[in-house]
Amino acid sequence: MDRFASALYLLVGLGNLLPVVGVLSAARLEALYGVAIGEPNLLVLMRHRAVLFAIVGALLVAAAFRSAWRAAALAAGLVSMLSFVALAWLVGDVNAELRRVVAVDLVLSAALVVAAALDARTRRAASGG
Repeated sequence: MDRFASALYLLVGLGNLLPVVGVLSAARLEALYGVAIGEPNLLVLMRHRAVLFAIVGALLVAAAFRSAWRAAALAAGLVSMLSFVALAWLVGDVNAELRRVVAVDLVLSAALVVAAALDARTRRAASGG
């Protein structure tokens, strides 16, 4: 069970690391999100967003190998992904690229919840419960 949970944390972490390519250029960000980034301030904000994804992704990847970090990774991952889903839903009428991100975030969030449930089951079994 722990190996499967570890694999799920790794998968979710890698999924969160994918947008890091946005740090490289406005063109990559525009391709990822289907938005025009013609203004330098927006480019700074979007590149910073990519850096924040790197932090969350790195924490999730690390949690795959360090179970003590899993609670923090679970919280960070779920807050990051589900807040995006909620914001997209509240705003509505998002483009196809952002709908794809919403779908990916929902799948990765579900995988993270499964990983947390497997961790809880492993801890109960180890404690004799």
